[in-house]
Amino acid sequence: MSPKQTLTEWDSGLLDCCQDKSSCCYGFFCCPCLACSVAGKFGENRCLPLCDMLSPAVLTAFGIPLFAPPAALSLRVGIRNRGGVKGSMCNDILSSCFCMWCTWCQMHRELKFRKKNPTVINMQPAPL
Repeated sequence: MSPKQTLTEWDSGLLDCCQDKSSCCYGFFCCPCLACSVAGKFGENRCLPLCDMLSPAVLTAFGIPLFAPPAALSLRVGIRNRGGVKGSMCNDILSSCFCMWCTWCQMHRELKFRKKNPTVINMQPAPL
């Protein structure tokens, strides 16, 4: 994100499932499939979200409670930063922890929107 880029809102709200029913139906019936798809579309390893599903059980067994899903949180922050979307780490944590399906669906809708409407940055050479 460039320093002069104006921040925008998410293309859709966290609970705007009716805006793109295909994303939400996909996420409802197979949230791991949607999560892996989002990671792949963002350019990360498609298996990354599986860490969220496995890490809480493994870490809790060793006495380390994990509440914030690291893959979902990092992808959400990455999508927000790359796309110039307003928000805060606190909101990202709350969204990722308390409405996991909605978070993955919102990220999927955002990536679909960004693919249709890519961000254009005009670069001009510095005067000599």
